[in-house]
Amino acid sequence: MPDRVSQRINKLRDELRRHEHLYYVLDRPEISDAEYDAMLRELEALEAAHPELASADSPTQRVGGAPREGFVKVAHSIAMLSLDNALNREELEAFDARVRGLLGHDDYQYVGELKLDGLSLAVRYSGGQLRQAITRGDGTTGEDITENARTIRSLPLKVDEEADFEVRGEVVMPNAAFQHLNAEQEAAGLPRYANPRNSAAGSVRVLDPKITAARKLDFYSYLVMQNGEPMRDSHWASLNLLEKLGFKVNPNRKRLRGMEAVGRYLDEWAERREALPYEIDGVVLKIDSIAQQRQLGWTAKAPRWAIAFKYPARQAETTLEAIEVQVGRTGVLTPVAHLAPVTVSGVTVSRATLHNEDEIARLGLAAGDQVLIERSGDVIPKVVRVVRHGTHRKAFHMPKACPICGDAVVRAEGEAASRCLNTNCPARLKESVRYFASRGVMDIDGMGEVLVDQLVERGLVKNVADIYGLTAEQLESLDRMGKKSAERIVRGIEASRRRPFARLLNGLGIPFVGERTAQLLGDHFGSIDALAAASEAELQEAQEVGPKVSQGILRFFEIQHNRELIERLRAAGLQMSQDVKRKKIAGPLTGLTFVITGTLPTLSREEAKALIEEQGGKVTESVSKKTSFLVVGVEAGSKLEKANKLGVPTLDEEALREKIQEALSA
Repeated sequence: MPDRVSQRINKLRDELRRHEHLYYVLDRPEISDAEYDAMLRELEALEAAHPELASADSPTQRVGGAPREGFVKVAHSIAMLSLDNALNREELEAFDARVRGLLGHDDYQYVGELKLDGLSLAVRYSGGQLRQAITRGDGTTGEDITENARTIRSLPLKVDEEADFEVRGEVVMPNAAFQHLNAEQEAAGLPRYANPRNSAAGSVRVLDPKITAARKLDFYSYLVMQNGEPMRDSHWASLNLLEKLGFKVNPNRKRLRGMEAVGRYLDEWAERREALPYEIDGVVLKIDSIAQQRQLGWTAKAPRWAIAFKYPARQAETTLEAIEVQVGRTGVLTPVAHLAPVTVSGVTVSRATLHNEDEIARLGLAAGDQVLIERSGDVIPKVVRVVRHGTHRKAFHMPKACPICGDAVVRAEGEAASRCLNTNCPARLKESVRYFASRGVMDIDGMGEVLVDQLVERGLVKNVADIYGLTAEQLESLDRMGKKSAERIVRGIEASRRRPFARLLNGLGIPFVGERTAQLLGDHFGSIDALAAASEAELQEAQEVGPKVSQGILRFFEIQHNRELIERLRAAGLQMSQDVKRKKIAGPLTGLTFVITGTLPTLSREEAKALIEEQGGKVTESVSKKTSFLVVGVEAGSKLEKANKLGVPTLDEEALREKIQEALSA
């Protein structure tokens, strides 16, 4: 029996690794997500039943363990140097002339690669297994983020190479993942992330690997070394070796001989960059021959054999003709700039996001102004600043009533977002239904954008509860819908009734309640009835729930439409409860409540919070008489003023660490 189990486990691991490589590296999936998930669940069950057969390189170990206290500093094997930049063709020609002069001939060629806008990472392998992943840091010392790196699906946990070696590459957040992340931020009334690069960098440095896993990062390798030296005699051969070992290598690379070929490569990707699924900000050129690289050498800051050509910023000036309001899935009212059409990097732009009324006030913006716009990782560009005020300006005011359904618009104190709280608002409906049916929520197979549009437009679905009254005959009557497809969707609807309570909670559109918060609320309260009956103080007893989240939940349950929706979903047989899994951590800070404000010297806000919670303390968002300590950093602001008024003691980061250490030693 043990031999058969071991064989089955090994077979499942090999199959899952093969399908991960096909899906995340080669973009050639052979099986469905459901088939992959079924194999993964079987492997998880076998490993749980036979812990003696556990392995660090198993695909089940991608998600990572518990949140950690902080990141350990690690020295790089050799320095991770930055590259010199060329901002125009003249500077590039000058670089090539220096290369030619130092080599004393023109018998050399470059390898052109896209300059991915991400985060550099060094990954060490030993005995065929991923052992350590280190951020670039200051170039000589980085941070050990191994547990987070293991969650990146395109980074192999196991390779067919027993010797020790190191791979360097770039962690990027694909545009689709970035847009999804910003949609979640907006739904929660939180600030949008500025660009995919910052989001990728932040994602690998969070203390909880599960958060990194949810960000759907990608890893592209560009260098493989052994004992600090490239493993092949040319850069091109190194890239091919990386592919052979199972690493993802950007396919848009090219060998280039002479500046004419280089120029064509630069022009090609300047035109095609908009179609890429990730952000680039230029092209990197490297001398192909490793022997010639050594001959050219390095300066103190950068290699003499490589350069980054940076594309110009994608900006343009135009006139802001009007500001209109859109209503999204969670009821957030978002101002949108309607612009005089202008071409930016070959794309005609006529709209730009303005996020919220605070952003409009910050920009000093009004209809009629001449503005500078910029395209980044967003599909919709953003307004950077006002170039000059218009002569006939029209100021913007957020409407007091929803422009679609007429219900009152609410903006809670301390929030940036204004919201329509009516879940049956027609403007919210399509997006609400799409999200409710999406993978990771109720996961109704086949219920995509086109189908949802038809269901709403024909009046078959007027809120998400109507999904559970759909019949195969109704679905067959829709455009491009056959009998088999209709039956498949009905089966998917039926299966969704069994989805866990936390998924349903995520799909309801409660302000500030996304996937993670829904899981935490489910673990704490255990049922929709307990959640609906909780007071603000009781809500804030749940992990990661502060005033904003608790007020959003209270407002949601105050609306009659929303309570009726929940009762219809209950009648449809959806899961309204789960086992309570409240996690009580006993430690030296048990019974103490902390608030964090300002910028701390070495800890991010998230890291400081994790440090306190790991020692049994609780972290809330607002200062009150119940606050035990205010942890203060630079630019503390109004929370410090309030703490002083209430007599709440303060700690800086060093004092916080000392307090924990003293308590542990007591």
